[in-house]
Amino acid sequence: MSDLKILAVDDSPTMRRIIVNTLKRAGYEDVTEASDGKDALAKMQIDSFNFVITDWNMPNMDGLTFVNKLRGDPQTAKLPILMVTTRSVKDDIISALKAGVNNYVVKPFTPDTIKEKINDVLANI
Repeated sequence: MSDLKILAVDDSPTMRRIIVNTLKRAGYEDVTEASDGKDALAKMQIDSFNFVITDWNMPNMDGLTFVNKLRGDPQTAKLPILMVTTRSVKDDIISALKAGVNNYVVKPFTPDTIKEKINDVLANI
């Protein structure tokens, strides 16, 4: 499990730092950061990842568009995706799940919540 290679996508440098630190405390050391969906896709051209954590609200390419692009590409169609966002309206959660995210976390979150959600996703793929 600790050999998971995670791409953390969020436009907020502070939130990325929180996510990276949370992941490291949970035993996930191999984390790459991206500032939005476009940046994430560019990094995915260079490196391969086996788990994505993405925000929804980002400039250039939002999280939902990013998820749709991943799900539309045969190489990334099955990639586990956890969406971490402030959007807590039921319709937003349904939209994200329909787009193909494997699970959803509403900010703010605890380290235990992130670890639990990652484990849930991994157990169901």
